[in-house]
Amino acid sequence: MSPRIKTIRKVLNPPVIKGFKPYGPETGKLDTEPVNLLYEEYEALRLSDYDMLNHHQSSILMEVSRPTFTRIYASALQKIAKAFVEGRQIAINGGKVYFDSDWYNCKGCNCNFNNPERDEEVLKCPLCGDERIKSFDPDQMSNLERPSGTDDLCICMNCGSTQLHKTGVPCNQHVCLECGSRMKRKGTPGAKIKRN
Repeated sequence: MSPRIKTIRKVLNPPVIKGFKPYGPETGKLDTEPVNLLYEEYEALRLSDYDMLNHHQSSILMEVSRPTFTRIYASALQKIAKAFVEGRQIAINGGKVYFDSDWYNCKGCNCNFNNPERDEEVLKCPLCGDERIKSFDPDQMSNLERPSGTDDLCICMNCGSTQLHKTGVPCNQHVCLECGSRMKRKGTPGAKIKRN
């Protein structure tokens, strides 16, 4: 059995700092690796402890399930406790995340990219350097415009139409926009389209 594909976590903005260093008379004598706090762990702390949201609300904002959010949050607390107790530095970086920022489409290479640095104007594509770029909202893309080959779709067993799967919402809670039938996850065993 292959491992589950890890869902990309949504982070509002990158943190304003890169980490923390301990201070005191013993810190120069410690020769330890820094504790690496992932961006999604930082975001879980920010949503739950800074913005004072509960785990369900936070999971919706990060576009993960509530149990997944709880695991991310618990991991963040363990890492911070380890850094405090052992007098280690905390470095904030890494993780499988994307930043909630403006999205762009390049006409040269047809790639979609975002710009986490909201203060900087996007003048060219970061991949091919083409200046023919336009902003767009990825949520407004139709299923026909989405990249082919993705299995992250809900499919109607009655008429065969597809919709992008929303993280944390079972496909059987989606209703087909074409015929009104309940949807199923594309690629699940027994998911065969009925032919009249």
